[in-house]
Amino acid sequence: MRLFRNFSGLFSNKQKTIVVVSGLPRSGTSMMMLLLEAGGLQPLTDAVRAADDDNPKGYYEFERVKKLPKGDVEWLPLAQGKVIKIIAALVPYLPPSYAYKVLFMRRAMPEILASQQKMLLNRGEDADKMHPDVIAHLFEKHLTEVYSWMDSQNVKYLNVDYNLMLKDPCQEVTRVSRFLDSGLDEKAMLVKVDPKLYRQRIG
Repeated sequence: MRLFRNFSGLFSNKQKTIVVVSGLPRSGTSMMMLLLEAGGLQPLTDAVRAADDDNPKGYYEFERVKKLPKGDVEWLPLAQGKVIKIIAALVPYLPPSYAYKVLFMRRAMPEILASQQKMLLNRGEDADKMHPDVIAHLFEKHLTEVYSWMDSQNVKYLNVDYNLMLKDPCQEVTRVSRFLDSGLDEKAMLVKVDPKLYRQRIG
């Protein structure tokens, strides 16, 4: 009987998909959260991290996500039917007993590194503490791990090009809307695409 209840719980967990916005730091994850909220998808956030000069529209974070490596997954039912932001390095810690659709933000690596350095400087931290090549290597490692995990778990995911989103938002917003298939308001999403926030451009 206990075994049956466990399987029953697993199947019920998969009834409502959790939309995950992921990617490397500074890859446009907060922008995607903003767009999805405008489109009608409710974000799971706690407003602990306030907006600042680096993310003037807000970070859209949920602090307990950071505890995934420690096994803190009791909050996941709150995310069902909603969208939550989870950085790439933490995605493989998601339990397989839930259904996920992942929007994975991709951005040119030099821009990610430049944006990361600018954010550290704005916070008064040592931006030269770690060489950019080392950071890039760590980031590439995270990418390899998360794609390997998603493929092994048959997780549905869509790569979203941050650079293209700002150059041709109609195309990317349509791709996102079709992938999620949840009746998003594409016009409302397009209004939130703000090219003025495209900083640290390279090339």
